[in-house]
Amino acid sequence: MPVYDRKIFGMSVALNAFLVVSLGAMCWRSGSNLGLSATRGLPATALVPKMAARSVDNLRGNVNLKEVRTRIESVKNTKKITSSMKLVAAAKVRKAQAAVLGGRPFAENLVKTLYGVNQKVKADQLESPLTQIRPVKNVLIVSVAGDRGLCGAYNTYILKKVLKRQEELEGMGVGVKHISVGSKMTNWLKKRTDQYDVMGGYVMSDLLDSKKNPDDQADALSNFAEEILSSFTDGEVDKVEIIYTKFKSLIGSEPVIQTLLPLTPKGEICDVNGKCLDADEDEVFKLTTKGGDLAVSTETEVMSTETDYEGFMFEQPPNEIVDAILPLYMDSTVLRSLQESLASELAARMQAMGAACDNADDLNSRLNVIYNRGRQAKITNEILEIVAGANAV
Repeated sequence: MPVYDRKIFGMSVALNAFLVVSLGAMCWRSGSNLGLSATRGLPATALVPKMAARSVDNLRGNVNLKEVRTRIESVKNTKKITSSMKLVAAAKVRKAQAAVLGGRPFAENLVKTLYGVNQKVKADQLESPLTQIRPVKNVLIVSVAGDRGLCGAYNTYILKKVLKRQEELEGMGVGVKHISVGSKMTNWLKKRTDQYDVMGGYVMSDLLDSKKNPDDQADALSNFAEEILSSFTDGEVDKVEIIYTKFKSLIGSEPVIQTLLPLTPKGEICDVNGKCLDADEDEVFKLTTKGGDLAVSTETEVMSTETDYEGFMFEQPPNEIVDAILPLYMDSTVLRSLQESLASELAARMQAMGAACDNADDLNSRLNVIYNRGRQAKITNEILEIVAGANAV
């Protein structure tokens, strides 16, 4: 350190020591206590402000106001994202409904043809590989889940349903094979190929994507259905079950198990308990608005099967006609299951994002309370310092 700086430092220390000693001597001679002598003899409660007691459990004396402001801005930005995702999911649910309703005319014509064949020919005379009932040794489970998360427990419910069904089948001594749809389920099974017999996996966006070329999407769906059909007709499996989420409402969906193969000549779809839904019965969900909020109404519609059956003329044997129609009907059933699963996933995401928005509002209000209390405590401390300095003069 230069000699000049050392001299300045020494003079400063000496001056501060002199001031401290002088102030102490003055207080000792005058008996002063820095302006607080006026309070001697007063009761202990004289200086306490007359105000109601309040809880200070939630006060943070050392709150970092800058940190709290940053968290408030972060919560606001998160709410913007979740709110946008909620609106996008609501719009996509409407598209899913339009897709379900758009496929009904094709399914209705298939049903009419199936009924016409069954009216002209006795059911016991119809033989098709897709209607063969044989002893069940192996079951193929087709599980339909989602590609992404942020949709609550949607994917978890499907996984639990699949594992429970596999446990039931293995308990009966039946082998289980898996084909999955959706990135979440596919990736989960790929990591456990040593525990489960996995035949294949698909991504939901490859099978159902409105942005893709319709021809490419149709080819992907056809390949998916062909893999299921070939596994049954080749005798690799004796029964095919599909586990998907049936769209019930915007706040709740139900994972269901349906028997996909073997079919009946009339095209009935049955669940594992033997309860069958006739081909001319179709349960359709419709989005409505009640009180400004989105709501879902589910109703069973009966397809019209009235036609001139006497006018049916078969250029080919009825068995060949049924062999051509039943795969198409199964394809339409698979497509319908995928559409309902996609609608359920979007509804679950919309519900999850709505809950995230509510949580963001609640967290934002609590952070604002903490910020305001910390700011008020800081202002109060500054006022006390000013008052104490004024009394000391």
